[in-house]
Amino acid sequence: MDRRIFGLETEFGLNYVPSDGRRLTPEDAARHLFKPVVSWGRSSNVFLENGSRLYLDVGSHPEYATAECDQLKQLIAHDRAGEVFMLDLVDQAEDQLAEEGHEGRIYMFKNNVDSAGNSYGCHENYLIPRKIEFKRLADMLIPFLVTRQLLCGAGHLITDEGETKYVFSQRADHMWEGVSSATTRSRPIINTRDEPHADAEYHRRLHVIVGDSTMSETTQLLKIGATDLVLRLIESGEIYHDLRLENPIRSIRQISHDFTGQTVVRLMGGDEPTALQIQWILFESVKEFIARHGAHHDQVDTVLELWERTLNAVESQDFSLIDKDIDWAIKHKLLMGYARKNSLELSSPRLAQLNLTYHDIDPQRGLFHLLKRRGLASSVVTDAEILQAVNNPPATTRAALRSKFIRAARANGRRYSADWVHMKYEDGPGGIVLCKDPFATSNPQIDELIELMGQQQ
Repeated sequence: MDRRIFGLETEFGLNYVPSDGRRLTPEDAARHLFKPVVSWGRSSNVFLENGSRLYLDVGSHPEYATAECDQLKQLIAHDRAGEVFMLDLVDQAEDQLAEEGHEGRIYMFKNNVDSAGNSYGCHENYLIPRKIEFKRLADMLIPFLVTRQLLCGAGHLITDEGETKYVFSQRADHMWEGVSSATTRSRPIINTRDEPHADAEYHRRLHVIVGDSTMSETTQLLKIGATDLVLRLIESGEIYHDLRLENPIRSIRQISHDFTGQTVVRLMGGDEPTALQIQWILFESVKEFIARHGAHHDQVDTVLELWERTLNAVESQDFSLIDKDIDWAIKHKLLMGYARKNSLELSSPRLAQLNLTYHDIDPQRGLFHLLKRRGLASSVVTDAEILQAVNNPPATTRAALRSKFIRAARANGRRYSADWVHMKYEDGPGGIVLCKDPFATSNPQIDELIELMGQQQ
């Protein structure tokens, strides 16, 4: 595909900490958080004026789904916009709680596991051609996704057989299947539910639910960018290595727990490469593919450089090569440095607290944001680009139409509903506009509907 639609769905961890002893359940905290949303949107599941979706997911997890994006930096800016929206809801909820006599703080975390061991996800969406045989694509992509945690895991402290250790991924230990239509019950690497949010005759949506949530923008760039490149290689039919895994779920756990990248992975054909070798094979294949066909956007060289540098860092065990760019390496430096300075074991509760606080999205509290202010974590987008994404949709996708419709309906005080492909005016005749093209930025039917909303009293 010359252009691809990308989307990210991030579930946030939510915790209320009282200072007056009056506790709130997660359900109560979430209800307060979404009260202003329900007030104007009549629901806890709404689309915003920047084209994104904000809703309350299973388990009282606030979730933000970016608008349709067709550029990597655009996607990163819109993902960061989700943090801004969530922080605004936190401020409003804390004010409301204070008025009700509660003294406490709401904390939101961009991570993937809570203290009780429950996992919540960061789901990636990629528009792919319908003509591609989905099973073949999944078989060829899963080896990359299983070993991708070397590139873009968020890092985590776990206790395994009485020993606390630092691992690549928060999400890996919570995956149970390679491919499935479920998202919570069996938690597969790839979800097969066929909801393209586009013309199903031509497109399908690849729904990847194995990835860790990322605080680092450079990690996000590598995660989405490298996956896009591997998909392009698969779509071209030019991939010549059979890397199908004998047991993806066993492998994903073993790889996460081995910080050397030398975990041996048994393939269906009987070969036993290491996780690092699988990544090198795919990296070199992608690099050769790009050399033959050229880059399709201006971030390809950046993605390739970061991919190669990260593999070199794991291979050499010199994490200083990437300790400003890759979440697991940034956090590893933070935790190990603190442990050495204070003579702490990895099992120390203080390190567990730092491990969590790294993911606090509040810029004044979160350790990642502190590191970023000190020049110890890299950026991809500017504050101005994030603010632009908060206030405006991507101008190059269908999100621009959704935004235009929602803005007009709200400006005219009209009742409306919208989802990824439908826009409906509910206060009068006019019906529903169906927009199946995710690349569309103009639609005469929507213009007519907006004109109708402005005319009717």
